[in-house]
Amino acid sequence: MSAPPTPSYTLPGPPNLARSLRPRRRTGAIPGLLYRPAVPADPEKVHEVDLRVEAWARELDLFPAAWQGDFAGFQFGRAVVLQHPGALDLERLTVAGKLLLAENVVDSCYCEEDEGRGGARRGLGGRLVIAQSALDPYHGVAELEEEWREGMGADGPVRSYHCALQDFAAFATPSQTDRFVHDMARLHLGYLGEAAWAETGYVPKVWEYLVMRQFNNFRPCLSIVDAVDGYELPEQVYARPELQRITALACNATTIVNDLYSFTKELASDPTHLNLPQVVAADERCGLKAAYLKSVEIHNRIMEAFEEESAVLSATSPLVERYARGLAAWVSGNHEWHASNTHRYHLPDYW
Repeated sequence: MSAPPTPSYTLPGPPNLARSLRPRRRTGAIPGLLYRPAVPADPEKVHEVDLRVEAWARELDLFPAAWQGDFAGFQFGRAVVLQHPGALDLERLTVAGKLLLAENVVDSCYCEEDEGRGGARRGLGGRLVIAQSALDPYHGVAELEEEWREGMGADGPVRSYHCALQDFAAFATPSQTDRFVHDMARLHLGYLGEAAWAETGYVPKVWEYLVMRQFNNFRPCLSIVDAVDGYELPEQVYARPELQRITALACNATTIVNDLYSFTKELASDPTHLNLPQVVAADERCGLKAAYLKSVEIHNRIMEAFEEESAVLSATSPLVERYARGLAAWVSGNHEWHASNTHRYHLPDYW
């Protein structure tokens, strides 16, 4: 595990945007960040998953040709191969890639105003409730159900949700599918909370921001680890509070990793975009460097709690141990993808 001491915070004062955007592009792992090395990604699997996911996306006409570079730069195949080293087969890895792509298409096209793809905070709730129906289908009179089905094919983001879930449900159990559907509703609730704050100009307290990010996070990706690995953690076990807690801790750690690695990218495109360092800086009235390093510390404390509590629970059952191992693998793979994806991310000059 890489866990050098977290630097002390010595630069209070107003946020320093210019310093965070210096031309020198520092890459690699964040100094002082607590993480475990990922299982290396098999390049043949990565290539095959990329081919399959991109062919699926083109077949469904999910995005225009102008997005070609974005697709390649995101590295969907490498992401899911890193995150699911225990995947049963290529088909399940491919579906994990489809779900990841669908979630990013909806986020980009519906939520992100600064990406120039039609996203808007105003009216977001209406778009997301229709998107949720692509996962949690409408039931009613026959002619209205037919109209709903036509609606599911009329929009790329909704189309991606609908088709990706169909492929997932083909191998997942009904309870695993239902778990994923409900975790997507949580994700949408987080999107709406963040959009409401942006629309009103509200800057949340650190605890408020972390509550929002517990909903607006990678949980739908982590909630499928057992299905992708070819087994099921039974619903009555998954629902236990202690299992829910280690799941939430893993999801929260991965989401803060995203905040930390995407920090300079977000500042460059939208200096008011909420992320953990920005919120810490505003809440504690300190500079961005101090806030960033404090955010690293927050991440590390969450990671420590995840590892300690997972170890205790893993000793109670081989099945729970397998699930906790799958969560930990996703966390490690997610970190490796962020730390090595130089197309998307580089670090601030804070060390």
